[in-house]
Amino acid sequence: MSLVRRGQHWGTFARIWHMFDASWQDPFQSAPLIKYYLMGLYKPIYHPLNNCGDHVIVINSKEIALRGNEWQKRVYFHHTGYHGGASWTLAWELHSKDPTLIVKKAVYSAMTRNLQRRYTMQRLHIFPDENVPEDLLANVSNQIKQLRPVPVKLYDIPQEERDKIPRLIKYPNDYQLK
Repeated sequence: MSLVRRGQHWGTFARIWHMFDASWQDPFQSAPLIKYYLMGLYKPIYHPLNNCGDHVIVINSKEIALRGNEWQKRVYFHHTGYHGGASWTLAWELHSKDPTLIVKKAVYSAMTRNLQRRYTMQRLHIFPDENVPEDLLANVSNQIKQLRPVPVKLYDIPQEERDKIPRLIKYPNDYQLK
């Protein structure tokens, strides 16, 4: 086997570590993208029963964005197994308890329903902020591009650029904003 072919062979079977920044991203639109790397769908050796997926690290899961009033409308179901043990939790309540759960449940529901789904989810590492252990960061070799750009806040723009933005209304000097 030639050296080039050996490198291609290693690249096909090796597990690569990817990083995804979830700030201002819709978890239900990001889940198919994360699933694509978790299951190894981009690899030429992919088969549904083949365990060839990669590791994905998701950071800033506490800064996810849901569309419209989905924070108040989306409901998560849980049953304890006992009679009358059904409970429904709103998305904002679940996010305040554990900021990683909404992303985890979105990726879990996006994956194909087979016996490997639980084992594939073990390669998903979700963190609520940017504090990732150094031993995991040392493995990362790829960053997954965000689906939508993060909007720039007004206080992040320098004062010179803010002065260049055209004003729609010029208030009088004695006007008091409430």
